[in-house]
Amino acid sequence: MDSVTEIFLMLLFLLSVRNWHTTVAGNKHNCDDQLVSALPQSSFSSSSELSSSHSPEFARLNRREGAGGWSPLVSNKYQWLQIDLGERTEITAVATQGGYGSSDWVTSYLLMFSDGGQNWKQYRQEESTWAFSGNTNADSVVYYKLQHSIKARFLRFVPLDWNPNGRIGMRIEAYGCTYRSEVVGFDGKSCLIYTFHQKPVSSLKDVISLKFKAMQSDGIVLHRKGQNGDHITLELIKGKLSLLINLGDSKTHPSNAQITLGSLLDDQHWHSILIEHFNNQINFTVDKHTHHFHAKGEFNYFDLDYELSFGGTPVPGNPGTLSHKNFHGCFENIYYNGVNIIDLARRHQSQIYFVGNVSFSCLEPQVVPVTFLSSSSYLALPGTSEQDEVFISFQFRTWNKEGLLLSSKLHQGSGGFLLYLSNGKVKINLHKPGKSLSDITAGSGLNNGQWHLVSFSAKRNRISVIVDNDVTSSAHSSIPLQIHSGGAFYFGGCPNTGNISECNTSLSGFQGCMRLISIGNKAVDMISVQQNLLGNFSNLQIDLCGIIDRCLPNYCEHGGECSQTWNSFYCNCANTGYKGATCHYPIYEQSCEAYKHRGNTSGLYNIDSDGSGPLGPFLVYCNMTDTTWTIIQHNNTNLTRVKSANRENPHTVFFKYSASLDQLQATINRAEHCEQEVAYHCKKSRLLDKPDGMPLSWWIGRTNETQTYWGGSLPAVQKCACGLEGSCIDSQHYCNCDADRDEWTNDTGFLSYKEHLPVTEIVITDTERPGSEAAYKLGPLLCRGDRTFWNSASFNTEMSYLHFPTFHGELSADVSFFFKTTASSGVFLENLGIQDFIRIELYSASEVIFSFDVGNGPSEVTVQSLTSLNDNQWHYVKAERNIKEASLQVDQLPQKSHMAPPDGHIRLQLNSQLFVGGTASRQKGFVGCIRSLQLNGMALDLEERAKITPGVEPGCPGHCSSYGNLCHNGGKCREKYSGFSCDCTFSAYAGPFCKKEISAYFGTGTSVTYNFQEYYTLAKNSSSHASSFYADKTLNREEISFAFRTTRTPSLLLYVSSFYKEYLSVILTRNGSLQIRYKLDSHQDPDVFNINMKSMADGQLQHIKINREEEMVFVEVNQNERMKFILSSGTEFNAVKSLTLGKILENSDVDEQTMKASSQGFIGCLSSVQFNHIAPLKAALHHSSSAPVTVKGRFAESSCGTLTGTDSTSSETTHSFADHSGPIDEGEPLANANRSDSAVIGGVIAVVIFILLCITVIAIRIYIKKGIYSKNEAKGSENEDSAESALKSELSMQNTANENQKEYFF
Repeated sequence: MDSVTEIFLMLLFLLSVRNWHTTVAGNKHNCDDQLVSALPQSSFSSSSELSSSHSPEFARLNRREGAGGWSPLVSNKYQWLQIDLGERTEITAVATQGGYGSSDWVTSYLLMFSDGGQNWKQYRQEESTWAFSGNTNADSVVYYKLQHSIKARFLRFVPLDWNPNGRIGMRIEAYGCTYRSEVVGFDGKSCLIYTFHQKPVSSLKDVISLKFKAMQSDGIVLHRKGQNGDHITLELIKGKLSLLINLGDSKTHPSNAQITLGSLLDDQHWHSILIEHFNNQINFTVDKHTHHFHAKGEFNYFDLDYELSFGGTPVPGNPGTLSHKNFHGCFENIYYNGVNIIDLARRHQSQIYFVGNVSFSCLEPQVVPVTFLSSSSYLALPGTSEQDEVFISFQFRTWNKEGLLLSSKLHQGSGGFLLYLSNGKVKINLHKPGKSLSDITAGSGLNNGQWHLVSFSAKRNRISVIVDNDVTSSAHSSIPLQIHSGGAFYFGGCPNTGNISECNTSLSGFQGCMRLISIGNKAVDMISVQQNLLGNFSNLQIDLCGIIDRCLPNYCEHGGECSQTWNSFYCNCANTGYKGATCHYPIYEQSCEAYKHRGNTSGLYNIDSDGSGPLGPFLVYCNMTDTTWTIIQHNNTNLTRVKSANRENPHTVFFKYSASLDQLQATINRAEHCEQEVAYHCKKSRLLDKPDGMPLSWWIGRTNETQTYWGGSLPAVQKCACGLEGSCIDSQHYCNCDADRDEWTNDTGFLSYKEHLPVTEIVITDTERPGSEAAYKLGPLLCRGDRTFWNSASFNTEMSYLHFPTFHGELSADVSFFFKTTASSGVFLENLGIQDFIRIELYSASEVIFSFDVGNGPSEVTVQSLTSLNDNQWHYVKAERNIKEASLQVDQLPQKSHMAPPDGHIRLQLNSQLFVGGTASRQKGFVGCIRSLQLNGMALDLEERAKITPGVEPGCPGHCSSYGNLCHNGGKCREKYSGFSCDCTFSAYAGPFCKKEISAYFGTGTSVTYNFQEYYTLAKNSSSHASSFYADKTLNREEISFAFRTTRTPSLLLYVSSFYKEYLSVILTRNGSLQIRYKLDSHQDPDVFNINMKSMADGQLQHIKINREEEMVFVEVNQNERMKFILSSGTEFNAVKSLTLGKILENSDVDEQTMKASSQGFIGCLSSVQFNHIAPLKAALHHSSSAPVTVKGRFAESSCGTLTGTDSTSSETTHSFADHSGPIDEGEPLANANRSDSAVIGGVIAVVIFILLCITVIAIRIYIKKGIYSKNEAKGSENEDSAESALKSELSMQNTANENQKEYFF
């Protein structure tokens, strides 16, 4: 079927569906007639009346007869006014007034409806219970258009609040129209079968719609059976509708789909069903909740028998018997593809036949349920005292795990019994004063919202309880007490006023519904209870079960698991990647850039690119260099050879990534730049053949479009990189491979057009000719930066603002941003609706307020800071509002929350523009900067909007004031337009935050000398450097820090000389202790400071800090307490000449100990050496050509300062993730490149072998390390040569492991 035909048929289907819906409803034209004004007096009734002139018949709107309205005898919450419309009617609106000319009016009320005047249902709006706001005076009319119409015969108005200076007074009207319907009743043993006279013309569409009212919680609603076991069944199971589609032979090609919708559908009220099928698309709707899904397999009604059964399933060959539990209740307005099935049945058409007794009426239930609204509700019923037998039964349904079901005292104070729920189980506690006699348990999981029957009996000295007539859910016990019944039974709770000796318990009250209460095998008449003729009660709703499923719809987002109690629902967010009351807010950052600016270093991280949006988190590698790279791998990174491919039989490879295409698109959209390297090696294998001709190989990206440009080229040009640069080996072609030479060459480069990335497929067709061969390799997807993280705007005046489209966050809304300001107040953002609004503002210099209104009145959440927020530094704000709570967080201060009312409005309905930095309500606007503004995970482009808005400028300078503390170890923060960078020029460390240790291994006789005198010359002749060292100045203070590892003593760690024979030396003595020797007077012996600790030549990393301020010297070893020493040889270090690490090579006049240490030099690891603003080790390793450094002997950069030591956890590592240069050689690609037919197997084997080798190396390293240190502890310095050798071996292994990390991470 071509696309045009398919679109036409789809439109035809939708139009026909729309027509059928109109037919079913039938009453959509002007359904607003007055329904009450013409009713007879007998249609009005009430709970009571104040007098005959206040009777309900005077409750017509705008009428003045009698006392001018209805008023009950007593004004309390148990009163009601009821209207009988005579037949089922569609009600679309209601209106109320107070009593004429009086002070009697109702300020809020509930609206209830019923088909038979019993078993009422409460009208709900916005998926929650909704009380209508009533009148504010006696005569004005308050009119409400119902969001969804009511189809019922009876209406009941239940006053909740009224004028405190008057009493309840009402006049009412209802609006609507006649409701036409066809009904059919089933008794649980019958069904109705509809057969087709002929096969349908087409299986293009199928639509089934009906309404049902169920008397039981289980039963088949409809069934359609086909060949090979195919069938479609819609079944009511425990009050929920399950649609089961079984297609195909279960043995050969099974294809099952089971969808469950709805809840509490056995409430004996009407519910609607709509099933729409078009091709494999199915829409399944129950009431207002729709599930869209695709059926797997060949879903074609041609395979199904042309017979539909409603209410049950007849067994094949025996239509008189049924194979499943049949439906007990009523159907209304059954339509199949526009055919009125019940009308055909009424007219006894031949397509219809019946099994069992089917009636064309709907009997109303006579059961009267009762709702216990709160933990203080109770129902007290009289019993017969002094009976030696007690038998009580009732049904209940609830979501609560705990609650008192029944309590009673036994005769003459001999004790009592409690029947209660505990952790979803029924428990009985029988007790007498001061002693518990029995405690038995029955049933489990009884808080599942289903009706459960409890039967309790006590006779003589034996008690028993049975749940749901199930012998396995029963419990029995014998007790040493003769039981005699008391005079009263308390259901659900106890009165909380007065001294009720018959009912006294610490158990919480029951919240839920009960029905069919029976005492002594006699049913309790609950209508008599309601009329105060029997027993007494408090806080009950009689003649309705008010249970609602708060997990339908499921407001737990991102797969959160919903559970509930009577009053609320809860979301379990475990393993979702989200947090909050509804699992709305992500626990992971949206990009590697965000992780970096929390101070994180390179590594694996979960990112959530769309924040609180629908896409989940996924794992990436973040490479935190000066620029932040996000690296996303795919499943085929090997160099793969291809042979024997042609146009008819191409070689096609698909690439699957560690994220979905939607997640990749979100990541790419946020990034500043993305690229992916593709290498194509070729020998007599062409890519493009002829310019602008049919390509021989191509690739496909995210947009699923064929691309014929290759790495380093542009999308609009069918070329490779060499063709764009004019450097191809054959100038007549635009790719090296198109030269078609019988030798290996390649076309390699980066694809960087974001809209086409990542590569998802490569197709190769030119490797079939003799000697023709190709090999390809696709690198990981690399993305740099985060466009949204630094996106900012500066608001210059209180009147300036940016405006954006309306914010849509009806059920869940989160807003996050950074701000900085010097102003003491201002509105960050505001969005208004007709009544609803949302606003976040800086209320004072230390207070942020999040305010909103969703129809329940304004609410506020406030966070107060102990420090000022107008300090011109960046501060973070996150506000979230969902149907359970609103929360606000500022920086790292404790989050503040405000709970939503359990039964209020839940939708935030906004309609104006979103104002940022200002307000539509003319409050004080914000002056300062706002950055990285995100609403429900979507970033607003402040900079683009600011470019065209007066009073607002794009960007915002001054990031270092907030982020400068991320630059460590003497690194200096440098401002950038988008963010900042750390300048590590004068730091001994490197990396994006100057935290990466610079370490080197020193061999025997190695010497590194940094000459200060040459540095003076450089500094004086350069405007770009400033020096603390000048030849004509002296040093009064030094700041020295370094780390080392060695096993050799004595050792010279650091030596600083001067032109005046003054010096500083730091050595390890023969016993391994640290010694600092200062000689600041050439005519005196040096000051010697000994740090006597255990031997520091133990192969462990040691951290040293030395600070001198004139004669005061402070020493800190391994972050222990600082030690203080006093110099006696002087305070000035004159004309500093050079700094030496390792062996001193120049002639120097030093003391004997320093000379001995120098003769040995230093063998081991030195790391992160800093002398004031000089980093000699870093200069020798990274700037040896430009810095005044002389290196002699074996000297190599190492990671010895990062893999071991007290601060190894904070080290930074930067992994190599791509070869940006790309191979240009024309030789054969890797000899072990995978053949196309074994790429996957070879890759897996290689990875497994490599992992095993790595594990072996690590195990050996750990074993050797343990051996080294245990030997060192035992032998000390007795066997130094052996220890030194072992240390070299360990350092070598660490270097190898580190380099391997760089190579094999991806």
